[in-house]
Amino acid sequence: MKGNEMQETRPTRPDPAAPAEDSADATTLPSVVIERRVEWQDTDAAGHYHYSSVQRWVEAAEAVLLRRLGVAELFGRIPRVHFEADYRERLWFGEAVHAALRVVRVGASSLHYEFEVRGTQGVAATGRLSVVHCPPDAKGASPWPEEIRAALSRGGPQRPESYA
Repeated sequence: MKGNEMQETRPTRPDPAAPAEDSADATTLPSVVIERRVEWQDTDAAGHYHYSSVQRWVEAAEAVLLRRLGVAELFGRIPRVHFEADYRERLWFGEAVHAALRVVRVGASSLHYEFEVRGTQGVAATGRLSVVHCPPDAKGASPWPEEIRAALSRGGPQRPESYA
């Protein structure tokens, strides 16, 4: 640098796919697979699943995971702050659907998931979902209580659930 020139520095944002420093490795991070069927209300006028069905299946997997981890009290306290999906294959009425959800990072007040939805033809959708811890009395995101952080970081793979 010369004289009064300042070098611009920008804060770096952590990669949500990278494990947090205090998170366990990928073998102990929580995950679950649920099986459902494409119901009539999940389809659109073209006869295959409507894009919004993926979000419902992912949220159903999240509900199973949180209950299994013993942190069901988080319902109503973890608003979504990010959802993205890539749609790769059609799913048809009556088809069995497997939605896999896994924790990829536990931040100070955030939780980052990745998901994959499969049908009989293979991968139908993939994506990521992020939530933040926001207790009812808080004005914004709040740090995870230590016991919840431990459950979200070290729950490991959970047994699958099937309603198909």
